[in-house]
Amino acid sequence: MTYPDSPLIQIFVTGGTFDKEYNFVTGQLFFKDTHLPEILDRGRCTLDIDIKTLMMIDSLEMNETDREIIIHNCKKSTADRILITHGTDTMGLTAKALASANLEGKTIVLTGAMIPYAFGNSSDGFFNLGSALAFLQTLPPGIYIAMNGRYFHWSQVRKNTSTGFFESL
Repeated sequence: MTYPDSPLIQIFVTGGTFDKEYNFVTGQLFFKDTHLPEILDRGRCTLDIDIKTLMMIDSLEMNETDREIIIHNCKKSTADRILITHGTDTMGLTAKALASANLEGKTIVLTGAMIPYAFGNSSDGFFNLGSALAFLQTLPPGIYIAMNGRYFHWSQVRKNTSTGFFESL
């Protein structure tokens, strides 16, 4: 159920730990399909959302061509509010590329997970997605990263690889 006064939110899926599956036989992580529709359904989300999968890759494998695909889709989207699910390792690089792309008037939030959603209750993906959607609706135009219940301007954040948390610079 959506409400007519709810502006469209575009979600672009790029992969990352958020959407990884676990092969219980080999112990390897892999990509199949995005979990976003299931998560939004479980969260009883009533926002007007359009989900588009751009790619399903680990962010360490993401290159400039992949970032150009993300930028192109953000530019052509009619939505003023865009959420991008992304791997946490190179989220900052993509945020920087978006900031350089002249996307004035758009609020773009990148979020991800440290633990795959497929791992159930131990995943931070559900919480990060909900927080990112809330921030997306209230922040002014710009590029942001939302993780661990906090939001950061793209140029004022880093992933602390020792703790696994994002923090202000």
